[in-house]
Amino acid sequence: MTTGLVTLAAAVVLALGFGLWRAATDGRFTGTHRVRGSTQAAAASGSESLLAGTAYAGEPGERATLLQFSSAFCAPCRATRRVLEDVARIVPGVAHVEVDAEHHLDLVRRVGILRTPTTLVLDPHGREVSRASGAPTKQAVIASLGPLA
Repeated sequence: MTTGLVTLAAAVVLALGFGLWRAATDGRFTGTHRVRGSTQAAAASGSESLLAGTAYAGEPGERATLLQFSSAFCAPCRATRRVLEDVARIVPGVAHVEVDAEHHLDLVRRVGILRTPTTLVLDPHGREVSRASGAPTKQAVIASLGPLA
């Protein structure tokens, strides 16, 4: 009986810890993501736009591009889309591009997307400046654009 209670208590503590960690990190932008692989390393080093060779290559913003990776059954993706569209509408020179992750697996793998929604902030040349996994707030998105002013 005591072993069962200890196991239950440990499971509750672990679940609570994971939930708190997830709540604290979800939707937060972090600095440039270093990706693995030769093609990814070239993109991360700044020699090539992440959008080069894709259908989205002609859609960069003058100041920044908010590149959102989504999937069809992702509820947070819809909220993220609204936030990013709003920011692109109110901040001059910012474009929002949404990529269906399920239909563009080559790009997903190339840039190291692990979950949806994931938002990448790209500079005017298509190089990654920062990224957020999860649904970011409007304030977080606007703050992530600061280095590109």
